[in-house]
Amino acid sequence: MTRLLVATHNDGKLAEFQRLLAPLEAEVVSARDLGIDIDVPEPHDTYAENAADKAVAFCRASSEITVADDSGIEVAALGWAPGARSARFTSDDGLGGPDLLLARLAGREDRRARMICWLALAEPGPARTDATTVELFAGVVEGTVALERRGVGGFGYDPVFELPDGRTTAELPEAEKDALSHRGRAVRAAMPRLRELLSAHARMPATAEDA
Repeated sequence: MTRLLVATHNDGKLAEFQRLLAPLEAEVVSARDLGIDIDVPEPHDTYAENAADKAVAFCRASSEITVADDSGIEVAALGWAPGARSARFTSDDGLGGPDLLLARLAGREDRRARMICWLALAEPGPARTDATTVELFAGVVEGTVALERRGVGGFGYDPVFELPDGRTTAELPEAEKDALSHRGRAVRAAMPRLRELLSAHARMPATAEDA
């Protein structure tokens, strides 16, 4: 069975990816499973660039087909920030993430928001020692920022991102969240290409290095 590496150290994100990728005939593994301990900076202003950097770095470290994502929340009242800097959205007084978002929107009527995921696939080169191909896929979900945290599921901004039906994504059962989420949409967009890559690599002859 061909392996597929998910390039994340976030346990919540890893669990979500494992559910989303379950339909594939692949062994979905984490960096921890392979003994890979690298930290890839996310300095860019776009999700696509950050995701591509992570996918390539983990692919080169593992010689495995690699999936990486960069995701975030964009809020109309904040000029569609924090965006690609959602994971580093903090203030000088120590607030961060959902709590800072709620504080910044206190008293605001316009609470329109969207969750975005850019997914990068990195494919090892013919010698299986380098990443030579990167492909990108995106998923978007429109909603609003809730007035307070609600729900115990998910991670990140899930407790404050409210869908049109009034529930936050942290209040959804896992299967329903996977069907509706930005990350679920990005993975489904990438699924045909993932199947092609896994099938092609399953047929590749072993190299001397693999042996």
